[in-house]
Amino acid sequence: MAKQNGLGWTTLSVADASAVARDIRNDITNLQFATPRGVQDVTGIDKSAYERILLLADFSITLNIVADFATNLVHDVFKTVPSTSVARATVIGVGGKSLTNNVLYTDYPLQRSNSGELTAAVPGVLADGAVPTWS
Repeated sequence: MAKQNGLGWTTLSVADASAVARDIRNDITNLQFATPRGVQDVTGIDKSAYERILLLADFSITLNIVADFATNLVHDVFKTVPSTSVARATVIGVGGKSLTNNVLYTDYPLQRSNSGELTAAVPGVLADGAVPTWS
């Protein structure tokens, strides 16, 4: 497969606090994730341009969700974020490729807008020092 749009994600699962993977694609309206690397400036005084080296790899994600209180969907996955300290396997798959990371989700901030929507933007960060790698 060559070029790929953002439609029809093949995988988006997040483990609940019991480490059971849950397919929550239906309740995600949009998401952002990043796999940045740290950079160290190692420019010597003999240079006229920056010289840098790469440092640690990282991963962060924000899942924008529509509240769904049905069994084993987004609310059941994230309701324990404030009360547990567990890493949750998160699998993002598109175009036959997947990115799997253990993620610490740091907030479950439900918000109700003045027009009635009940949503949340759930942030997460890399948990275990494993370098994010696409398969």
